[in-house]
Amino acid sequence: QVQLVESGGGLVQAGGSLKLSCAASGRTFRSYALGWFRQAPGKEREFVAHIGWSGGTIYYADSGKGRFTISRDNAKNTVYLQMNSLKPEDTAIYYCVGRPDGGRIYFRGVEYDYWGQGTQVTVSS
Repeated sequence: QVQLVESGGGLVQAGGSLKLSCAASGRTFRSYALGWFRQAPGKEREFVAHIGWSGGTIYYADSGKGRFTISRDNAKNTVYLQMNSLKPEDTAIYYCVGRPDGGRIYFRGVEYDYWGQGTQVTVSS
């Protein structure tokens, strides 16, 4: 069993930055693929970023390319999402997700076994 707890959300002005963190429990963390999803009010949940177990496989949704950076520290059982040049349309609840790494990129929420409780990110214009 893996538990994921996000932190780092908040209110920021457009153009600003936030760094989200997700702390995981469980000894299997190091073998897990991790990711971030987000859901804005009235919209469907969407993929944001993926990182493989070793950090060698990384993929971003088009919305975050060039602005977001996903990383992980397996020694600390933590995954991060650095978000720069934030826009009002980035406003959403951001969720950390995890699953055993099967060697490919996982884009769909149903492919992940574990979800955090979410952290709110609000970008003002």
